[in-house]
Amino acid sequence: MAFWNRRKPIEAPQHQDLKRTLSWPHLLALGVGAIVGAGIYALIGQGAGMAGPGIIVSFAVAGIVCACAALCYAELATMMPASGSAYTYSYSALGELVGWIVGWALILEYSVVVSAVAVGWSGYFSGVLTGWGIDVPQMIQLGEVAGHALHINPLAIFIIFVVAGLLILGTRESAWINSILVVAKIAALILFLAIALPAFDISRFTPFAPFGWGSTPTETGTNIGIMAGAAVMFFAFYGFDAVSTAAEEAKNPGRDLAIGIVGSMVICTLLYMAIGAAAIGAMDFREFSVSGEPIALIVRSLGQPEAALIIGGVASIAIPTVILAFLYGQTRIFYVMARDGLLPRSWSRVHPKLGTPIFVTILTAVVCSILAGLLTLGEIASLANAGTLAAFIAVALSLMVLRRREPGRERPFRTPLAWIVAPLAIVGCLYLFASLNEGTIVRFFIWMAIGIPVYLLWGGHKSALAQK
Repeated sequence: MAFWNRRKPIEAPQHQDLKRTLSWPHLLALGVGAIVGAGIYALIGQGAGMAGPGIIVSFAVAGIVCACAALCYAELATMMPASGSAYTYSYSALGELVGWIVGWALILEYSVVVSAVAVGWSGYFSGVLTGWGIDVPQMIQLGEVAGHALHINPLAIFIIFVVAGLLILGTRESAWINSILVVAKIAALILFLAIALPAFDISRFTPFAPFGWGSTPTETGTNIGIMAGAAVMFFAFYGFDAVSTAAEEAKNPGRDLAIGIVGSMVICTLLYMAIGAAAIGAMDFREFSVSGEPIALIVRSLGQPEAALIIGGVASIAIPTVILAFLYGQTRIFYVMARDGLLPRSWSRVHPKLGTPIFVTILTAVVCSILAGLLTLGEIASLANAGTLAAFIAVALSLMVLRRREPGRERPFRTPLAWIVAPLAIVGCLYLFASLNEGTIVRFFIWMAIGIPVYLLWGGHKSALAQK
């Protein structure tokens, strides 16, 4: 077998350093915590600005594509209870080179998501601080290089390192704190619905698609239209894949992973549809589309400043659950790739007492902090979507390949209508990828072009399979 298509065994690793401390409630909370965050609290404004009232359809399209991908993930995660998510599945089904490419895309996805959510959180927290009479600038201008403004976001950097410190202390401790904050986050959104629905005005949904149904480029380089909105709001859905990175820390992976992945998607899709409809019905989308805290802005406009402060405050303490979930996922991707030899093996070291990979956690926090300081929320979210869409396509392909190659292997969870669901996931992801703006697509392929030489110069010779 050639070096580029040698495959990792499907069986779970015989030796692992991570501790099995997570049950299905932890994983369900991890999934909901990763999904419900900056995407609905902050990006809903940008999505509405791109799609208008049609953002409801954008949510539905993104949700359907993610649901198909989630079902594929659930089967593979329970079939291969090993950390690494789409990277591990692709490595075992499609070969080492494809596994590396997917892992490289996941590094982009997880790192950029952490940065995006940190930037979204800084918008809410700066608003809360202003309400308390404390003036902390959200952005500090550093200068300009080649026409691109350089700035630093001190609040975003601060929250990334706070969450990284929590993860270093221990997985179970982080999971319990995450569960508490997820309940608070859902409660704040229910409060928003209670305030916004009485002010619902159906006339605000006309015209329903002011920017068209497709994805149309503008002079500024951004895209508008319902499908363009779906391509961005896709960011608000895909946190469920962080659950699959916890496979080696789940007590009963065959059952718990499926509950965490599918359950979190169902809960969040229903919630998002309700929030999107209530937001559009309560305020003209043009008014809240430019806000960094659209949910709180809508509540303030309805004469509820105290509730707005509560929602902003809850968002400030609860949105970091998304950072926690994705920072956790990124460190586990690094950990498994290092254990497989595709990254330096020293990165897979786990602290003997805490049971956590300290070095890669700090490394990830540093990288994410740099991104959060240099890019805007919209730029980061679009780039994260590109990496995620590539990973989802690989997972759906892996499911179909393994259904053919190993039909008799035990599958604790079987994707229903797999030969319809998996192709739908692939086609949907390809369409959403094409709906991203040109600059995002170019940056994604530049990242991929960097990754291939890294594999050829390092991973192809240093991988664990190459040493056998």
